[in-house]
Order: sequence, then C-alpha cells, then structure tokens
Amino acid sequence: MNANTSVNQASGKSDLANKIRKRMVQVAVQFLIIAAILFILSGRLDWVWAWVYLGVSVGILAINLFVVSPELMAERGEIKENVKRWDKVLATVISVLTVGAFALAGLDERFGWSPQLDLPIHLTALIFWALGQGLFSWAMASNKFFSGAVRIQMDRGQTVVTSGPYQYVRHPGYVGYIISFFLATPLALGSLWAPIPGGLGALLLIIRTALEDRTLLEELDGYKAYAKRVRYRLLPGIW
Repeated sequence: MNANTSVNQASGKSDLANKIRKRMVQVAVQFLIIAAILFILSGRLDWVWAWVYLGVSVGILAINLFVVSPELMAERGEIKENVKRWDKVLATVISVLTVGAFALAGLDERFGWSPQLDLPIHLTALIFWALGQGLFSWAMASNKFFSGAVRIQMDRGQTVVTSGPYQYVRHPGYVGYIISFFLATPLALGSLWAPIPGGLGALLLIIRTALEDRTLLEELDGYKAYAKRVRYRLLPGIW
C-alpha cells in the first residue's frame, strides 16, 4: 500500500463520516420540526400523546443507527442529479401532506374537533406505528440501495435486492411508511381529521410505487425476473 492509497482511503472515510453527520443532522432537524408543529399548533406542552409518540419515535431512530449501514445513511442525506422529474414532484407533495397531517393533528388538539379517543385506540395506533416503522427499518437494513429518491444508482452499482421483506413484496418500505405515518400517526395523536391529508398522501405513495416499479422494470437489470418471483408490489394477494 503506497502513500497515495492511504491518503485516498483516509479521505474516503472522512467524506463518509461527514455525510453521515449531515444525515443525522437532517433527521434531528426533521424531528424537531415535527415536535414544534405539534406543540405550537396545539398550544400546549402537556399533550401526553404527543410526548409518547415522540418518545417512541426517538427509540426507533436510535435502533436505526445500529441497523442501517453507514453507506446508506450517507446516500439518503445527499441530493442526486439523476432523480426522476416526476418523483421530485411526488416526493415534495407527499412530504407536504405528511407535515399537514401533523399540523392538522395539532390544530385538532387545540380546538377539540375530534372526540376524545379511548385508550386502546391510542395504544393500538402506537403499536401499528412501531410495526410500520419496524418494517421500514427492516427494508433499509436489507437494502443498501434504499434511497429517498427514485433513481437508478449506477454510481453505487445497484443490484436487485431479494432478501428480508423483499421476499414478500417489492416495495416494503412504502408499506411501512403508509402504515406508520398515514394510518397510525393520526390515531396515535387522537385526531380523526389528520387522516384526510394522510389518505391523500397514501394515494400518492401508491402512485409513486407504480411509477418506481415501472422504472425498475425498464432500467434495472434482473428486476423483471425478480418481479416474476415476487408478484406483489405492496400487499400480498392484492397488488
């Protein structure tokens, strides 16, 4: 090993570490924004279910630090050039609807639009939130190409992933996101109004799934054969 090789390796490790720190800052900022939305719009800091929800979220984020590869953390924190145009639009709208669900839940808590939900409903929703996030994390742990944007990762040598939850459906991460953010979150926070933007977000995520699947079929080697083995995109036996 010559001096140049050692320097290049050290530079590569430093660059990876910087990208990981950048991604961790992004996640922390996103978490703080969600917390601010909930407490500011609700007008109270003693909202118990918001604190419980955020506490469970912190636990899941901590687990992800151990199960998600450093390379994937770095990838998810970077803006890439070859992202599909339609995905930029869909991803932006889905993000707005996700934030909208939190905002509506906060306003619902302030103005009391929804009736008080029973304890079992809150707890069941929190369980499904954790299960959905667990599926999302399992997908990330199984797929080192689990990007936040639809693109063929030629720069990372992308290949088809068939392990973990990808044995059962082709897009398990989207299943986890729909369950946790669009179905479980509103009920965990006690809102019957927040599912409105949540439902729209779920619909757009299903559309995004179809478009991403078509992209992979057309552009990723081996994906057609994989799609013949694993027939369903999101729900086994349905679609």
